[in-house]
Amino acid sequence: MNSPHRRDKLRLGTRASLLALQQANWVKARLEEQHPGVEIVLVHIKTEGDKIDFPLFKVGGKGLFVKEIENALLRGEVDLAVHSAKDLPALIPEGLMLMSFPEREDPRDVLISVEGRTWKELPQGGKMGTGSLRRQAQMLHLRPDLEIVSLRGNLDTRIKKLSTLQLDAVILASAGLRRMGWEDKVSEYLDPNIMLPAIGQGVLAIEGRVRDGRIHRLVASLNHAPTQASVTAERSFLKRLEGGCQVPIAGLARVVAEKLSLTGLVAGVDGRKVIKGKIEGSAAKSEDLGIELAEELLEKGAGDILRGTYKNG
Repeated sequence: MNSPHRRDKLRLGTRASLLALQQANWVKARLEEQHPGVEIVLVHIKTEGDKIDFPLFKVGGKGLFVKEIENALLRGEVDLAVHSAKDLPALIPEGLMLMSFPEREDPRDVLISVEGRTWKELPQGGKMGTGSLRRQAQMLHLRPDLEIVSLRGNLDTRIKKLSTLQLDAVILASAGLRRMGWEDKVSEYLDPNIMLPAIGQGVLAIEGRVRDGRIHRLVASLNHAPTQASVTAERSFLKRLEGGCQVPIAGLARVVAEKLSLTGLVAGVDGRKVIKGKIEGSAAKSEDLGIELAEELLEKGAGDILRGTYKNG
């Protein structure tokens, strides 16, 4: 087995969007900085999610932005991959594993609006752009008068649609805007108490092959233990709910002094019914906590909401 400190070229699989490349280049720079004998070469991979031009929830299934990259990993065409954790399905293909989670960026959603209005200040019957059923459900719960306009496209494309579609506002992830240096566009940061983020939002996930110990050792230096525990809890919550693509499931975990708190939510797409819960416990038991909270929400009727969403999707 080669040492990672030899002059070594490693291939990193990534989508080719502006944000994906920004994230992949950040990982590349950190790894090359920490391991001077390693050169990381980016391999651009077009995913199914990049090809379709209609709402993701109409396709069904999760993993539209990762499947082709994971297949390239399994075929040995790339050595590691960088994903936005929120794009990952609850189940990782056999032979692959999530090896490292760098420290989380701001997990909140944000509003970009005309004249910098907040969600409370949007006009009655105003047009709100989002491609996410999770965001749609929670915003309609707050403002049932709003008209939701479905958005697709990369981050820059969705921002442009604010004017091209004559929208009053769009909802996006703070993390992507911060990574691109576009924070000045933000009109309002949405508190997780009113707009709970997607599972894994704001987190980068580095994936590799289970048996590739060299890559595992290489990327271990980028792992942030509190972020890993948080994402583990959120993903275990999602997995127990059997959440697919774009269903109205939300969750956010935080770790403070080895204690983890996880808030989870399941909502009807029209925002009328919202089931929410919170659990706290040891960060060492993050996976169990996610399952326990999911069970609690299922007992409160979350399963009926999800079945209705899948049926109508």
